[in-house]
Amino acid sequence: MNKSLKKPILIFVLGLVVVSGFFAFKAKNDKLFALAKNIDIFATMVRELDSYYVDEIDPDELVTIGINAMLEDLDPYTTYIPEEESADFRMMTTGEYAGVGALIGNRGEGNIIIMPYSGFPAQSAGIRIADLLLKVDTVSVIDKATSDVSTLLKGPANTEVFVQVKRGEDTLDFNLTRKKIVINNVPYYGKLDANTGYIKLSDFTTNASNEVRKALLDLKGQGVDRLVLDLRDNPGGLVNEAAEIVNLFIPKGKEIVKTIGKLEGVNYTYKTTKTPLDKDIPLVVLINEHSASASEIVAGALQDYDRAVLIGRKSFGKGLVQTTIPLSYNAQLKVTTAKYYIPSGRCIQAIDYTQTRQSGELTTVPDSLRQEFKTKNGRTVLDGAGIEPDEYVESESYSPISYSLVARNHVFDFATEYFYKHESITDPSSFEVTDQDYEEFMKWLEGKEYDYTTYLEKSVTDLTKYAEKETYYDEIKDQIEAIKKRVNHSKEQDLITNQEEIRRILSGEIVSRYYFQEGMIESGIKDDPTIEEAVKYLSEIDRYKETLTASAK
Repeated sequence: MNKSLKKPILIFVLGLVVVSGFFAFKAKNDKLFALAKNIDIFATMVRELDSYYVDEIDPDELVTIGINAMLEDLDPYTTYIPEEESADFRMMTTGEYAGVGALIGNRGEGNIIIMPYSGFPAQSAGIRIADLLLKVDTVSVIDKATSDVSTLLKGPANTEVFVQVKRGEDTLDFNLTRKKIVINNVPYYGKLDANTGYIKLSDFTTNASNEVRKALLDLKGQGVDRLVLDLRDNPGGLVNEAAEIVNLFIPKGKEIVKTIGKLEGVNYTYKTTKTPLDKDIPLVVLINEHSASASEIVAGALQDYDRAVLIGRKSFGKGLVQTTIPLSYNAQLKVTTAKYYIPSGRCIQAIDYTQTRQSGELTTVPDSLRQEFKTKNGRTVLDGAGIEPDEYVESESYSPISYSLVARNHVFDFATEYFYKHESITDPSSFEVTDQDYEEFMKWLEGKEYDYTTYLEKSVTDLTKYAEKETYYDEIKDQIEAIKKRVNHSKEQDLITNQEEIRRILSGEIVSRYYFQEGMIESGIKDDPTIEEAVKYLSEIDRYKETLTASAK
């Protein structure tokens, strides 16, 4: 190159660098100025509202509302956690808190015990499901919000709390000692048959992987040589726990999930770091539309490595990673900082929140834009809409009468009365509502309100609504009325027609009175169509293996 040209070119390049640096510096400064300006406007506005507004305002409440409204425009996972909510947030992420160990809820007359957890203060002291809470210490809680009652029951470990409940016509007092409560991530595990183990994983809080490991070791010790891992209705949690669970079944050194965001500090690759507990045991993973986040990492990674057959329904589609950042005055910001990508390279995030903000409506990734990826064995999988199962099982739908009986607490109340009339029942796996029990239930329902609209009645109502708009309605009016009379439901007949379904719901609720959460899960296993399909799959090992090969797709 001509030496005389080198200097102008060098000057030109340096000029570009300076100009681009200037614009970058200016853009950054402009952004910082805009932030400072708007924060100042916001602070000034709150101060002036406090001074001039006709009524007294609560600045803390007003600012919190403003912050939450701002964050709602981003995504539902970016949230503000004020100091007073830090304990609840810690409990959600760690599964630990100090209290009496009972789930409470409002069923109309007030706050009642929904479920005392086995082995913790409430259950050990004799507090039972359906006990109505009257007092916590000296505070009457009859008309208090459930969240306020929950706060009163919690406190430092080893401190005393007085609880007064109403049980039927009796008023009972309990002096409880709060304890550190650790909610099990694995509320139940057991054998589905002589060779098939089952593990229900409900959360991904601290220690989830150890709980799964212990359950699997125990099952293997009982002769189990195939496994069903149930992730249905599991909302997710800690990514590192998900990685450790995958590592139970996948060899050391394999990539499980990548997190990729705007800042280098949030980019991370999780790999298996240990020798697996069992890399060969035939494995089925159950998922549904409520399996999210860490559940999808586990299910997706095992699918990408062709290590498990997935059965159920398409998962939720949450491929976003959150980081908790400390703020002033012990507040925190949980903010979306990255997306995660499972081993095949796909991101399973289903909702595009950038497009949602622009359109004002939830925007999902259209099928035409979903990309294809390959599993280890060459099977085709898609991104952009959750994890799709290898074997689809329809969602079980309940009849309108069943929904009504549950919603109006008739199933709950009958189970409570049954408990006080029967000292004991058989084990959860074999207990069933007898013909006599069901006849008593139908008699017990007499005079109680549980009206509902059947699917057929709704169809006729819709037909009438549309027919009334037609000019010939008068000609068919009598025929429609005749149809209405024929389809008007008989509640007594519906109790007979749907008794198998209702008896199954009743059985689970009654079992919970004697065996609590663990028993309720065990009771529901025997009639679960998704679990039945999983057991069938694992018993047909050739079909299982074929599904995990590319030729099956």
